[in-house]
Amino acid sequence: MDFGIQLKVRGDSFGGHFINGLSMANSESLDKSKLVFSDNEKSEYVSSDGYKITAYHIENSGVYECYTVFENNSDYTVTLEMISSFCINSVSADTLHRATSFWSAEGKILSQKLTELNMEPSWSGHGIRIEKFGQVGSMPVRKWFPFVALENSETGEFIGIQLYCPSSWQIELFRREEPLTVSGGLADFDFGHWCKNIQPGESFSTPKAKVAKADSLNKVCDMLVKAQNPDISCVDEDLPVIFNEYCTSWGNPTIEGLEKTAQKLQGSKIRYLVMDSGWYKEKNKDWWDTIGDWNVSRELFPNGLKPVCDMIRSYGLIPGIWFEMENVAPLSNIYNQTKHLLSRDGIPLSVGGHRFLDMRDSWCTEYLDEKVVKLLSDCGYGYLKVDYNENVGVGCDGAESLGEGLRQYSLAGQNYLKSIKEKLPDLVIENCASGGHRLEPSTMEICSMASFSDAHECSSIPIIAANVHRMIKPSQSQIWAVLRKDDDIHRIYYSLTAGFLGRLCLSGEVFDIPDDNWSLVLKATEFYSEIAPIIKNGYTSVIECTAADYSDPEGYQIVLREFNGKALLVVHTFKGGANPPVEKYLDGHTVIKSFGSELNADFRGKVYLLS
Repeated sequence: MDFGIQLKVRGDSFGGHFINGLSMANSESLDKSKLVFSDNEKSEYVSSDGYKITAYHIENSGVYECYTVFENNSDYTVTLEMISSFCINSVSADTLHRATSFWSAEGKILSQKLTELNMEPSWSGHGIRIEKFGQVGSMPVRKWFPFVALENSETGEFIGIQLYCPSSWQIELFRREEPLTVSGGLADFDFGHWCKNIQPGESFSTPKAKVAKADSLNKVCDMLVKAQNPDISCVDEDLPVIFNEYCTSWGNPTIEGLEKTAQKLQGSKIRYLVMDSGWYKEKNKDWWDTIGDWNVSRELFPNGLKPVCDMIRSYGLIPGIWFEMENVAPLSNIYNQTKHLLSRDGIPLSVGGHRFLDMRDSWCTEYLDEKVVKLLSDCGYGYLKVDYNENVGVGCDGAESLGEGLRQYSLAGQNYLKSIKEKLPDLVIENCASGGHRLEPSTMEICSMASFSDAHECSSIPIIAANVHRMIKPSQSQIWAVLRKDDDIHRIYYSLTAGFLGRLCLSGEVFDIPDDNWSLVLKATEFYSEIAPIIKNGYTSVIECTAADYSDPEGYQIVLREFNGKALLVVHTFKGGANPPVEKYLDGHTVIKSFGSELNADFRGKVYLLS
C-alpha cells in the first residue's frame, strides 16, 4: 500500500480545485513536507518550516497499525488544524462500504458505487471529488462507525480501515484523477473545531488506525476485529452468561426481586447478576433525574449494598452494578458544582437536561474514587456496567479549541476506566453508551464486553447482533434475551438463539417463567457453553440477511461462524420468511446438535452446531 500523510498547519494555504470548505486536505503544509526516509514501518517527512512528520505503518499478521507523530523542531508555536492518522494513496476502488449506526439500529452496512456518489473524475481532471464523513462528539459510534472499506470489484480486493478514536473523527475519500486517496483521523478544524498548539520541542501523536486487505468484506472485517486487543478479565475468558435485571425492574431494583432472581439462577451456567439503574434514586424521584450523587437509596436498600452483594454471592453468582459516571442529572447535588463540570464559552454544558463531569479535573476523579471505586471494593462487586447517555457535541472549554477540549476529556475518561482496572484487576467492565454508541476499538480494548445495542425486545435483535460482528469481537458483544412469563415457546427460542450471535444476556421476570419454559432456558445456556469457543475464536463467513426495514423486518437471516472444524449456524425468520434456504449451508456438514423452533413460520429462531 502507498502510505502517505495529510496535514494542515494554520497560516498555510488551503488546497485548490474548489476543496476549501469541503476538506483541509492537499494544503500548502503537505506541499512543504518532503519525504526523507521510508521503510516497511514508517515514512519520515521534513517541512521547510522546521517540523517533522513521521507516519507509522507497522504490519502484524497482515494488518497495519497506522498513526502519525508531529514534532515541532522550529523555534515558534505551530498550530495544527488537521493531521491524518492514516493516509493511503493510489487506491483503485469502485465501491464504498460504511457501517451506519443509530440508537437501537447499530451496524447496518451501506454500500455505494463511487459513481452513485458522483466521485468519478471530471473530463479535464479539474475539481476535487470528495466524500467525507465522521462523527462529532463524545459518542464515536453515532450515525457512523469509525470504519470504511473500499472494494475493487474487478480484482475482488477490499481495503478495510478502523479508527481507534473515542472523540470526534473523520474519514475522507478524494480524487482529481484516478486513483483515490483515503485518509482519516481526528475531526479537523472545519469539521470538528479541532486544532492543537505544538510548542517548540514538543510533539503530538494521533489516534491509531488499523488497515487490512482481503478478498471479501467479511474477511477484511474479521482481520480488523481480530487485530483488536481487549483487556479481558480472567473471570470472563470462558464467555459466561449474564443476567441483567434492567428489563425486570426498569430502574426499580429491590432486594426481594434480586433474591428471587438469584434463587432462579442458582446452579445454572449464568455467572453474573447485574443490578442496573435506580439503586440510588430518592423517594418520589425518577432514576434518570438523580444520576450523579451515587448515594445508595435507603428506601430500597436500608442496610446498604453490602448485604445485597453477599446475598448474590451466596447463590454462587457474581454481583454487578450500573453507573453512569461521567454524566450528572438535574436533581443531583453535583449538578450545581459547575466549576467541576464541562462548559462551553464559559457556560455549563447542558444536553437534554444532563451535564458532564470534567474528567480532566482531579477533583472529579477523586470524587468518583470515593463514590464508585470504594463502593465496588467495600461491597464486593465483580462487575461494573458503565453507561453514557448524552453527547458533549463539538467540544468544551479548557484547551486551545473546543475539539481539543473534547479529545482531552474523552481520553481522560478512558484513563479513568483504566485506573479502575488497576485498582480492581479482577473486575469485569461492560462498555455501554445508550447501547452501542461507544463500540469503537480504543474503548473496547479497555473493557471485557459491551452492550451491543439498547434493542431489548425488538424483532431486529438478531440483525443488529450479526451486524456488529464486523465491528467488534462477538465474544464482547452482549445481546439482550428478555424473557417474559407469558412468552410462547417460539418467542423464547427467538430471543435465546439471537444471543448465540454474541454474549448471551438474559433479563425479565425469570422467577415467574413456567418450569417447562425455564428448562428450555437452562438447556440453551448449557448449549451456549459448548459453542462458546466458536463465538470466541471463529470467523463469520456468512451473514445473509434479506431484511431492509429493521422496524418491520421481512424474510430471513442466516449467519455461519466457523472454527477448528466446527461451525455455528444461526437462523432467524422474519415476516414472510418461513423455510429459509438452510440446506445449502448444512450441505457437507453433520448436525451435532440443534436448538430452537422449526423454521416453518414467521419469527422463529434456530441454532445448529455442525461438524
